[in-house]
Amino acid sequence: MAEDPIRVLFVCLGNICRSPLAEGVFRSLVRARELENRYLVDSAGTGAWHAGEHPDQRSVEVARRNGVALSGHARQIEAPDFADFDYVIAMDRQNLLELRTLARSPQDEAHLHLLRDFDPEPGDGQVPDPYYGGPDGFERMYEMVNRACAALLDHLEEHRLDRTTNEK
Repeated sequence: MAEDPIRVLFVCLGNICRSPLAEGVFRSLVRARELENRYLVDSAGTGAWHAGEHPDQRSVEVARRNGVALSGHARQIEAPDFADFDYVIAMDRQNLLELRTLARSPQDEAHLHLLRDFDPEPGDGQVPDPYYGGPDGFERMYEMVNRACAALLDHLEEHRLDRTTNEK
């Protein structure tokens, strides 16, 4: 019997820089490990300012240079997302706080995590918003996101194996 896919939603402020990059990186890592049937991945923003827009060109460029394709359009997180996704991954503490205010129940809150909580080099635990900075901020963001997404995927696969082993 096939398992239901793990559903992961990455969230930043406007859904044009950090969260679409995290979505693209995570998809790329999943594809490289041939695990596409195990994951559904999306991204959203806590705000609606950029709804319908493509990812920021600087995020697209840093992703392209690293072999990652970004697609999709910005959207704002909605209440049903908490039920639709197993993991709602915030890029920073402010977004996490905003997500907690949107959560309708303890079950909703149980889905919330900071991306860098999975990072083996968590620093201050946040992926800084590079929007108002230069290209080097996007490079640093990519490095953090790539490292944290790889660790997140490792974590999810370890828990999948633990769950499978315990069910036997």
